[in-house]
Amino acid sequence: MTMSVKDMLNTYPADLGDVDKEAMARCIEECVACAQACTACADACLSEGMVGDLTKCIRTDMDCADVCNATAAILSRHTGYDANVTRTILQACATACKACADECESHADMHEHCRICAEACRRCEEACNTLLARLG
Repeated sequence: MTMSVKDMLNTYPADLGDVDKEAMARCIEECVACAQACTACADACLSEGMVGDLTKCIRTDMDCADVCNATAAILSRHTGYDANVTRTILQACATACKACADECESHADMHEHCRICAEACRRCEEACNTLLARLG
């Protein structure tokens, strides 16, 4: 049995206050999944015959993966919590995910990896916005 993000949040020894652990866990999981999808999509784009037409997609994938990885890491740390940093990174992540989803959707009819990546980005964008709305 693998440990889930929620299981890990539940082991935190200090009180997390009124943090919505469900929304937090879902957001971390979606960030990790999105980062993986974006990394794989960028790599798949590099293997396409028309790679020159996909440079913006590759760049957007890579930016989104980096922001998602940073967001997951920041959301996983609770000691010395700073709500302003959390809000800012969630907003940045939602923005990066929207940009990446928009770009990947423009290639989705030709590249299945772009369609799958766009879906992962939309889920992550929604999870970030949900968590943002639930933060005090």
